[in-house]
Amino acid sequence: MSHSRFKVLLMAAVLASIQPVVGQQGAPMPSGPLKFGGFAARFGGDGTFALEGPGWPAFKGTWKRDGGEVELLTAGEAAGGCDRAGRYRVTIEKDNGHVTLEVVADACTPRRMILDRSLWRPSGEIVPVPVRNIVRTGATGRVTIPAATADAGSWPSFRGTRASGVAEGQHLPDRWDGAKGENVLWRTPIPATFRPGLYGDGDASDDRSRQRWTVYAIDKRTGTIAWERVAREGEPIGKRHIKSTYASATPATDGRIVVASFGSQGVYAYDVNGTFLWKVDLGHLDVGAYDIPTFEWGPASSPIIWNGLVILQCDTQADSFLLALKAETGETAWKTPREELPSWGTPTVALTPAGPQLVTNASNFIRGYDPGTGKELWRLGGSSKITAPTPVFDEGVFVIASGRAPERPIFVVRPNASGDVTLANGATSNAAVAWSRTGRGSYMPTPLIYKGQLYVLANNGVFDAYDLRTGDEIYRQRLTGVGNGFSASPVAADGRIYLSNEDGDMIVVSAGPEFKQLGANSMGELLMATPALSGGVMYVRTARSLFAIGRPPS
Repeated sequence: MSHSRFKVLLMAAVLASIQPVVGQQGAPMPSGPLKFGGFAARFGGDGTFALEGPGWPAFKGTWKRDGGEVELLTAGEAAGGCDRAGRYRVTIEKDNGHVTLEVVADACTPRRMILDRSLWRPSGEIVPVPVRNIVRTGATGRVTIPAATADAGSWPSFRGTRASGVAEGQHLPDRWDGAKGENVLWRTPIPATFRPGLYGDGDASDDRSRQRWTVYAIDKRTGTIAWERVAREGEPIGKRHIKSTYASATPATDGRIVVASFGSQGVYAYDVNGTFLWKVDLGHLDVGAYDIPTFEWGPASSPIIWNGLVILQCDTQADSFLLALKAETGETAWKTPREELPSWGTPTVALTPAGPQLVTNASNFIRGYDPGTGKELWRLGGSSKITAPTPVFDEGVFVIASGRAPERPIFVVRPNASGDVTLANGATSNAAVAWSRTGRGSYMPTPLIYKGQLYVLANNGVFDAYDLRTGDEIYRQRLTGVGNGFSASPVAADGRIYLSNEDGDMIVVSAGPEFKQLGANSMGELLMATPALSGGVMYVRTARSLFAIGRPPS
């Protein structure tokens, strides 16, 4: 919990935009190799067609042109409609050889996912990176920012301090029921929009309705809305993943200032009394599938506040960067470019024996930085092509994981790392990496370090426990009551671990070397967000509400 009186709520935007391509339908189809995202294609002059990309089925067959359309037929036997022809509208830029395809009819799902709305460029063409203009708007007049109060019970950002997810001394009840009100101290309606389901379907929502991006401050004792501020109102800049909202990021606070990131909608700062301080327009953050750029899922990385700086991780299809803004004014303190694929994890700052370190999870490299300057300190390769979990620091090590196959790694990194610490082929450790595993990383939930063990929760409900020091597996257990899967990250208190599935069931597991499920409690609503712990209360954000779970006062 952030401020002693308030919990500030927010969810972040998932955005996408497709720029129309104007060209000539009568121009000849280029016969040389073409590239789009992670895919290569060739429309041979002899009528042969080839399409391939890592991790996807290869399509080889024939093609023919029919005016403004092209028909593709895959050779041989193929399932799922891929043995039938697919038809696409085609636009060809005569001057540069760019080819745009838009589906007319294609029963083959993977072929359609790759080709629909795709823009193909000649292989080897360097794609220009658009200039990003970061625009700050400050409050008019002088604003006196209130002093911070005692931070006892603080949960200042996503997953609490150092993203640990741990808060002892909560003494939570054994049972609760969101629908019946059992051990529910209060419930405050706050709507959101998302749909449950298993990850991998990749659809982006076509929700173009008018939206309001709002920051709420809620009295943590009563559930009363103390203040709410509409940061922006209008049509979304782009699309969102079907399992996300237009406000997925968790706000951050230092007890004086509250910062909310709405991705392409901007970053907004208020004092804890709701007085506007500043906003920063980052421009369009195109965050989506690394191999199919037309699937834009939108950002989810949350801001953090460290030593008077608001730190943001912005990894996009076009350009990637870390940005530090001065918390009081929104002015840029430093900006560090990165060569990265889109990512969704929140950065973490921890005070280590080697000094403060800012660690980021991303596909090309996991990286450590000096949070005061943005200077890179170390980098570690071997991660997944899609990274969502947040790095965590506890008991002297960083843990970074990701769950996209085939890598799906877990890395346990010592804070004295320096330079390129990528593991040699076949190695699982080195001077900087205490231990690692492949095939065990989590896709969405952030791992949990608790009482000498590392817990990793997969989307499908497989729950692993490892010895944090050695990496030895302690147990591997498939949870009961998986439902539509797990997106929220585990949290822990008083020897208990809380695991929230998307159907709203919160499974309680005993911490320790033996797996023991203690119970399961229903919130009665869809649940995607990670709970927060503060002052003997668990705050649970569901699809429609904020719940306070705790023991009633005696």
